[in-house]
Amino acid sequence: MEAQHEIHTQAHIPLAERMRPASLADFAGQEHLVGEGRFLRQILASDKLPSLLFWGPPGSGKTSLANLLAHATSSHFVFFSAVLSGVKEIRQIVEQAQTLRDTEQRPTILFVDEIHRFNKGQQDAFLPHVESGLLTLIGATTENPSFAINPPLLSRCQVLLLQPLEPEQIKTVLRRALEDAQGLGELGLVIDEEALNYLAEAADGDCRRALNFIENAASLSLERNKANASDRGLAPPGCIDLASAQEAVQERTLRYDSDGEEHYNLISALHKSLRDSDPDGAVYWLGRMLIAGEDPLYIARRMIRFASEDIGNADPQALQITLNCREAYHLLGSPEGELALYQAAVYLATAPKSNAVYALTYKVRADIKRTGSLPVPLHLRNAPTKLMKNLGYGKGYQYAHDDREALVSQEHLPEQLVGTIYYEPSNRGYEALVRERLHKWRQILKQRAAQHESTKKTS
Repeated sequence: MEAQHEIHTQAHIPLAERMRPASLADFAGQEHLVGEGRFLRQILASDKLPSLLFWGPPGSGKTSLANLLAHATSSHFVFFSAVLSGVKEIRQIVEQAQTLRDTEQRPTILFVDEIHRFNKGQQDAFLPHVESGLLTLIGATTENPSFAINPPLLSRCQVLLLQPLEPEQIKTVLRRALEDAQGLGELGLVIDEEALNYLAEAADGDCRRALNFIENAASLSLERNKANASDRGLAPPGCIDLASAQEAVQERTLRYDSDGEEHYNLISALHKSLRDSDPDGAVYWLGRMLIAGEDPLYIARRMIRFASEDIGNADPQALQITLNCREAYHLLGSPEGELALYQAAVYLATAPKSNAVYALTYKVRADIKRTGSLPVPLHLRNAPTKLMKNLGYGKGYQYAHDDREALVSQEHLPEQLVGTIYYEPSNRGYEALVRERLHKWRQILKQRAAQHESTKKTS
């Protein structure tokens, strides 16, 4: 009976490793790659592999797919970890591959797990051997290959995107683990639907995490059943219940990397929700980042930028709100200071929007780059010395406050840019007033100019 209560049917091998699929029939998820007629299913049916990059989150099946490829080909298959190995081991693999090619005409397939952990120089060590055909490379990465993989190496590999598993797919894997003798089948355990749903959701798309959860839950359930042998009303014998599942999970963690792909995805989602005036989307993505462990002050800085980039003078108060938000969080810290972040996010999402200031920066930079260091018009220059006055500095300058409307007609741009308009306010929020004001001023100046021309003609 004691053997029935032994979870590890193979000592020291984690359940997630024991349950790796032996065929596509056992593989869960990634139907877009392994479904009937799809790319990988066709590849597995052949004996010719291109160089591939599996890009996807942890627990999405990258290594399992590599295992299936290894068993489907007559090539020499080498598993290689970027965490544990280096360039020295690559040289040994290359030498072995050359020997196999020369003596047995047998190609070599090199699987590199976490290939993004190699720096650019280490990745270069693969390039000539992939290019010559000596090695067929299959890499696995959780990072965006556009940033994590050398462009020359990336151009020689086909990128296959793997998605997080759906809860129903994870439940299929968990049920199989409870039934399979390679997994927990010898224990005779069952799981109630509530506990199964909980574990599948808590795994957050990560199959490996789900199998770790159920392995722990099985241990807890067996111990609990032993302790409650005299009172079977608490849980049926051999049943993983919700209490065991919750105890196994402890606290749910979210997929996140503070300087990786998910970081940029989430901050992009937050920024676009704010821009699209959706407070619900904004607070959701804000919450996702905070709960995942993002630095709240980073989020505050991004919202300060947003206030100028996407709201600008449509609501000048937005910038002050975000500055106050940063100061409030700096003063209070978490969790109290996070409320200021939520308040600022709601304010920004519901504020009128204008990118007029943001847009003008591109126009200004383009003109400066095109025209160089144009001189300041003489009438705009100060003349603190007699020499400067004699040279015409400040000559003809009109002091705006001498006019009853504080409005004067004089050019403030270099001669080559006269008449250029950079700031084009929107008709939203406070900027609508600014637009109306500028239009009014320009009309007044235009009328004055017309009157001045008329006076000149009559005189």
